[in-house]
Amino acid sequence: MPKHIWLLIIGMTVNVTGASFIWPLNTIYMHNELGKSLAFAGVILMLNQGFAILGNLVGGTLFDKFGGYKTIMLGTSIAMVSASILAFFNSIVPYVVLLMLIGLGSGMVKPSMFALASSAWPEGGRRAFNAIYVAQNLGVALGASLGGFVAALSFSYIFIANAITFFIFFLLVWFKFKPIENKLDNFAYTGGIDQPTAIANKEAFKSLIILSIGFFICWVAYVQWQTTISSYTQDLGISISSYSLLWTINGVLIVAGQPLVKLVASVIPSPKTHIYIGNTIFMLSFIYVSFADSFAQFATGMVILTLGEMLVWPSVPTLADQLAPKGKTGFYQGIINGVSTAGRMIGPVLGGLIVDHFHIQFLFYILIFLFTIPYITTSVYDRKFRNREIHDTKQEAVSH
Repeated sequence: MPKHIWLLIIGMTVNVTGASFIWPLNTIYMHNELGKSLAFAGVILMLNQGFAILGNLVGGTLFDKFGGYKTIMLGTSIAMVSASILAFFNSIVPYVVLLMLIGLGSGMVKPSMFALASSAWPEGGRRAFNAIYVAQNLGVALGASLGGFVAALSFSYIFIANAITFFIFFLLVWFKFKPIENKLDNFAYTGGIDQPTAIANKEAFKSLIILSIGFFICWVAYVQWQTTISSYTQDLGISISSYSLLWTINGVLIVAGQPLVKLVASVIPSPKTHIYIGNTIFMLSFIYVSFADSFAQFATGMVILTLGEMLVWPSVPTLADQLAPKGKTGFYQGIINGVSTAGRMIGPVLGGLIVDHFHIQFLFYILIFLFTIPYITTSVYDRKFRNREIHDTKQEAVSH
C-alpha cells in the first residue's frame, strides 16, 4: 500500500476517533445531564445526522471543484472550531447548534477522504475504499472506548478530548495532505467510466440512485443493532456492558479479519459479487438473531453481521467510483455517504415505530424481506452500461 494511503488511514482514524468520543454519549448527556426527554434527544440526533448528510453532499461537490486538501481543511476547521467552543459552552442551546455544525464539518470530510484515496491510488480499486473503511471502524472502536473512560471522570472532559482530537487531525491535514494532492495530475480526479455526454451522465446518476436504494436498505437494517436490538437485549436481561462488548467484537473482527477479506477479494474480485454474498450474510444474521435469547447467541449474530459488513460497505463506494463521470468522483462519494447517513437517521425511527406497534419479531420479518431488494438493485443498476458495451462490441465486430 502506498505511503500516502497510510497517511489517509491515520488521518481517518484520528478524525473518526474524535467524532466517536461524543456520539455514543449524546443521548445520555442530554437526558441525564441536561434533563431533556429521550424524544427531544432523538430529534437533536436526527438534526445532527441531517446536517451530516448536507455535509456529505457539500463536501463531495467541493472536492470536485477545489480538490481534497481544501475541502478536508474546511470541513475539519468547522468541526474543530465547533468542538472547541463546545468544550466551554455546553448548555442546551449551544450544544444543539454546535452538534449540528460538527455534523456538517465531519460530513464534509468523509466523502473527500474516500474520493482522495481513490484518486491517489486508482490502481488500488476496492483496496483503497477498504483501507478507509477499516480506518473508520478503528476510529469508532478507539473513540467509543476512550470516550466511556473519559466520561467516567467527567462529562466536561469529553468535550475537551473531542476538541483536542479534531485539532490533531487539523494539524495532520495541514502538514501532510497537501503533498498527497500534489502527486495527482492537476486535480485530475477521474471516474471509472468515460462519459463525455450529458445523457451518459444522467444514465450514470440513475445507476447510482438504483445502487443507493439497496445500500440504504442495508443501513436501515444494520442500525437496528444500535437501537431496537440493543433495547431487546436489555429486555432479555443482557447487561449494558455485555451489549457494549458486541461492538468490541465488531471492531476487532473488522481489523483482524482483513486477511480473510483479502483472500476473498483475490478469489472473487467483483465488488458486485461481494455485495451479493455480503447481503446474503446480512440476511442470515437477522434470521439467526430472531431466535437468539442469550449473549452467546447475540455475539454469534454479531460475528455473522460483521462478515457481511466487511464485504458490502467497501464495495458500494467502489462501484460508485466506477460509475462516476470524470470530475464527479467527489459528488458521487458524497451521495453514497449521504445515503448511509440517511439510513442511520431513518432506521431507528422506522424500527422503533414497528416495534412499538407490533413486536420485534415482526421487525425481523420485515427486514429479512427487505434484504431481497439489494439483490435486485445490484443486479440492474449498471444494465444500461452493460447493454452499451454489448452494442459497441457488436458494432466493432460488424465494422471489421
